[in-house]
Amino acid sequence: MEISQQDILLRQIRFWLAVFVVLLVLSGLTAFPIQTELNWLAHYHHLFPDSLRFWLETTTAAINDTYTKYPQLAYGYDWLAFAHIVIGVAFIGPWRDPVRNIWVIEWGMIACILVPFLAFIFGPIREIPVFWRFIDTSFGVFGILPLWWVRRKIKVLEGME
Repeated sequence: MEISQQDILLRQIRFWLAVFVVLLVLSGLTAFPIQTELNWLAHYHHLFPDSLRFWLETTTAAINDTYTKYPQLAYGYDWLAFAHIVIGVAFIGPWRDPVRNIWVIEWGMIACILVPFLAFIFGPIREIPVFWRFIDTSFGVFGILPLWWVRRKIKVLEGME
């Protein structure tokens, strides 16, 4: 049985959508245990350069202090994680019908383009170190690559229909 070019394209599109969604959801799920993660990293503070060590210790102390006094603020991280999951769910549309739902891919690409703006506008206001802003920005930079590739393949698929 011969597999059609359309089937091959559809498999490729779905593969890269799955990769994107899994990484998106995993990055969001890390928001749930933020206190545990920071305490674990702080345990290894001696492995980090001084500037990173200071920021890590300060941030860990702030989270621990806040969660002790105001545990309800952790709810914001819960919503952050939930938002990643919900955004991932939006990609079910392109999974099912890529041509009809290409707008979701384009919306995702726009979101990726906006990530550096958020990081470099609000990062200094929130006293986030530059190196961490680049880490945050990398989500948009690397996230747009599979979406761009998927969009290109959807356009090819569209031309075949």
